[in-house]
Amino acid sequence: MKNRLRELREWKGLTQEDLARALGVTRQTIIAIEKGKYNPSLELAFKMARFFNVKIEDIFIYEGE
Repeated sequence: MKNRLRELREWKGLTQEDLARALGVTRQTIIAIEKGKYNPSLELAFKMARFFNVKIEDIFIYEGE
């Protein structure tokens, strides 16, 4: 699954550490999500969407089937 997390994070002027702290996860989690190596839990996806004031679909792009 592709995502726009890095784009949104940089748009807000945040470091990976800043975002991780705000979401209650590790910096390594943010790195893995940005690289597309890890898909977050639904709970974390909702936290991200709420944090950026967007829909989950505005962050994550599903390319299955």
